[in-house]
Amino acid sequence: MSDKIKMTTPLVEMDGDEMTRIVWKKIKDILITPFVDLKTEYYDLGLENRDATEDKVTVDSANATKKYGVAVKCATITPNAARVEEFGLKKMWKSPNGTIRSILDGTVFRAPILADGISPLVPSWEAPIVIARHAYGDIYSAVDTVIPQGSKAELVITLPDGTQTTTLIKDFSASGGIAMGMHNLDSSIESFARTCFEYALSEKLDLWFSSKDTISKKYDHRFKDIFAEMYENEYKEKFEAAGITYFYTLVDDAIARVMKSKGGFIWACKNYDGDVFSDMLATAFGSLAMMTSVLVSPHGYYEYEAAHGTIPRHYHKYLKGEKTSTNPIATIFAWTGALAKRGEMDGLNDLVDFARRTEKAVLDTVAEGKMTGDLALITSKTDVQVMDLDGFLNAVAEKL
Repeated sequence: MSDKIKMTTPLVEMDGDEMTRIVWKKIKDILITPFVDLKTEYYDLGLENRDATEDKVTVDSANATKKYGVAVKCATITPNAARVEEFGLKKMWKSPNGTIRSILDGTVFRAPILADGISPLVPSWEAPIVIARHAYGDIYSAVDTVIPQGSKAELVITLPDGTQTTTLIKDFSASGGIAMGMHNLDSSIESFARTCFEYALSEKLDLWFSSKDTISKKYDHRFKDIFAEMYENEYKEKFEAAGITYFYTLVDDAIARVMKSKGGFIWACKNYDGDVFSDMLATAFGSLAMMTSVLVSPHGYYEYEAAHGTIPRHYHKYLKGEKTSTNPIATIFAWTGALAKRGEMDGLNDLVDFARRTEKAVLDTVAEGKMTGDLALITSKTDVQVMDLDGFLNAVAEKL
C-alpha cells in the first residue's frame, strides 16, 4: 500500500516470550502493518536469545532506547530455577525489565484501561488510580545469599578514604538462614520524585507517596525526605496553582485509603510495592490485560509495555493447536502508546491519530459486547459475544 502512514524515526522493538510473543506478531500483522509503514529496530528478548547472547541483547535494547527515545516491549520470562531447567539455561538471568529500567533510570506509570461494561470490583472507584512505580534498585538489583549455621552476616561500608564501618546484620549461630543486600541511589530517587511531580502537574491529578519509614528508619525515610524537600522547594506553589495536592502516608494506611477512595489520583510507590499494587489495581479495575504501562525517564526516554506476564497456560494450549481467548488489549495499548509518542516527538500527526483511533476501535469493540473470555466473565453486559484472539483482533481491524 502506497498510502500507509509514514514513520521517520524507528521504534525500538523488544520481542518477548510464550503466548505474548504470539500475540505480539498477530497485533503487528492485523492491526499495525496494514496501515503503518512500520519502522523498528528489532531486539529478540526471548529467553533463548537472552541466554545465547549472555543477556547482551537486553543491554543493547536499552541502549538503543537511549538512542531513539521510544521503545515498545513484549512481556518476557524472568527465569526461576524451574525455568533454568526447562530451557537448559546457562544461568538464572536477571529480570530484563529490571536491567532495562536500571539503564534508563525511570518511573513506571501504570493506569487501568476503562471500558464500557467492565465495572471496578470496588464500587467507590469512579476514576482511574495511576500507579507510579520507582523503576530502579531495591530487591530487583539486590544481592542475596544462603548462609550456613555458625556464620555471621555483616554490612561493610568502605569510605572514600579507605576506612571501613561494619554493622552486624545477624549472628547465625543458632540456625542457618538467608540475607539480602539492596540499595538505591539519591540521584534515582530524585529522578523518581521529579518525574512523579511533573506527571501529576501534566495530568492535573493529586499525588500520593507511601513507604514504611517508621520501620525502615534510614532506607525508606530517605525516600520520604527527598520527596518532601523537592515538594517544598520546587513544587508546592505549582501544585497549589494547579489545584492539586501532594500527600505522604505509610504504605499500610495508603492501602486502606485507596480502597475507600473515589480514585482519580497518582499513587507513587517504591519498586516492589508498585509491582504488587499495580497488579492488584489492574485486577480490581477489570483485568491484568487491561492496564497500560510506560517507563518515563527524566532523560527523555519512553518504554511502553504490557503490565502482565507471558501467559504460559494459553501458550501450552496454543502449542496443542487449540484456539485461545487471550486478551491482547494491554499489548495493543503498548504499541499505540509507543506509536503515539513517536508521532508526537517527530511531529507526525497522522501517526498519533492512528494510535488514538486504534485505541478507540478496541474500546468500541468491547462496548459492543465483543470481547475475550476474561472480560466476558466480569462484564455487566448481557448480550456478549466471546471471541478468540484472532476473532477479537479482526473485529478491531474492521473498525479501523
